[in-house]
Amino acid sequence: MAGKGVGASTAAPVRRHPWTRFFLPTYVFLVMAYTLVPIAVMILYTFNKAPNDRLTFAWHGFTTEWYGKLFDVADLTQALMHSLEVAVISSIIATALGTPAAMALARRKFAGRGAIDLTVVTSLTAPTVVVGASLLGFFIALNVSRGIGTILIAHVAFNLAIVIIVVQARLSGLDHSLEEAAQDLGANPWVAFWKVTLPLIAPGIFSAFLLSFALSIDDYIITSFVAGQTLTFPLWVAGAVKVGIPPQVFVMGTLIFVSGVLIAAASLILQRRGERRLAVQAADDDWV
Repeated sequence: MAGKGVGASTAAPVRRHPWTRFFLPTYVFLVMAYTLVPIAVMILYTFNKAPNDRLTFAWHGFTTEWYGKLFDVADLTQALMHSLEVAVISSIIATALGTPAAMALARRKFAGRGAIDLTVVTSLTAPTVVVGASLLGFFIALNVSRGIGTILIAHVAFNLAIVIIVVQARLSGLDHSLEEAAQDLGANPWVAFWKVTLPLIAPGIFSAFLLSFALSIDDYIITSFVAGQTLTFPLWVAGAVKVGIPPQVFVMGTLIFVSGVLIAAASLILQRRGERRLAVQAADDDWV
């Protein structure tokens, strides 16, 4: 009887509240639709014929000609190259500078650490208008001519805080016993870092780089303060709104979006493979 009672209680169905069964999935779907529908519209209208080579939301027929004419607008192409150049270089510099800083903040206790953490958070949460205006005043005070160089400096400045926070979060979940085990087996701190720490935090470093790249390539407000006569992709598009946007803008936006999705998917796959590899190694160590 006791066994039957236990079995009956174990097999009893779990009733799900209508809130979790219907409302939450619907809410998630609506949020995702709100985010993705504008992107879907952008992709759709890259295949729309455009009278006078200007975007219109009236459907004039299907065409793929704009993909073949991607670089026909010279100024737009140059602006895109500026954005890509700044995004890649600033993300690399910010990642190279921010990763050691994140390790120091996560692993070491020193005077002024709290003030540095506060500075990092403040630079990340400060309004972009304030950041742009302060950088503009800084460059004017130093009598620095504005252009691609000042844009690069500004993007490194705001990307640095992003890298520090993302990598620091990855380090906070790192198992320190793995590094201690490596040092117990004779590895010096540098070998332990390259063989153990770096592979474990590599997904966090790569995620920080991708986030920095994404925020840099579409930044408008801060860039508008420090760009001078140099045009990036967002600045060019904002200026073209007054006279009409060419379809190539949507095509470039589509290609950037698809590239970002593919890179993010590849990053997720590599991260999961690394986690499975670590799980297998841990299981082997437990077996030994």
